[in-house]
Amino acid sequence: MAKVFESITEELQKFIANQQMFFVGTAPLSPTGHVNISPKGLDSFRILSPHRVAYLDVTGSGNETSAHLLENGRITFMFCAFQEPPSILRLYGQGKTILPNAAEWDYLYSLFPPINGTRQIIVADIDRVQTSCGFAVPLYEYQRQRDTLVNWAIKKGEQGIKEYHQQKNFVSIDGLLTPLSQVHNQR
Repeated sequence: MAKVFESITEELQKFIANQQMFFVGTAPLSPTGHVNISPKGLDSFRILSPHRVAYLDVTGSGNETSAHLLENGRITFMFCAFQEPPSILRLYGQGKTILPNAAEWDYLYSLFPPINGTRQIIVADIDRVQTSCGFAVPLYEYQRQRDTLVNWAIKKGEQGIKEYHQQKNFVSIDGLLTPLSQVHNQR
């Protein structure tokens, strides 16, 4: 059933490339804090090396992942096969948020297609790679990626997105600051 790997193997890289969505899990250190699990889509995930991954993070109604990473760095990615053969892959590691003003931004951003509403890039060093059976995951037929968020971001415009970040993405639901708030306060 479950199997642990030393790294993200070529076979696992192919599995990841075939998935249309993935999930990101993070949590604050506080025992009363909220665990966050976010579904991700679009063409937003990249394998940088057998032990390092990144995803292009687009604007959302919250910024829990980034706040948790700033506090403690813990992150888990999960990929589920919704078509045959069944499988689940989890990547465990330590992550950080890369903002557009960071030195490595240009290189990392060049790895992705431009997506309106891009907020930041999450990079993670992976220290555990584990598969499990996925036998109970239901089968779904992929139709397409949604364009709702991209259209929303186009309509908001660059200034509207910045204002939205200030309103919704500077502090987590548990009161933790995000890197976006720190950059804003340095201006």
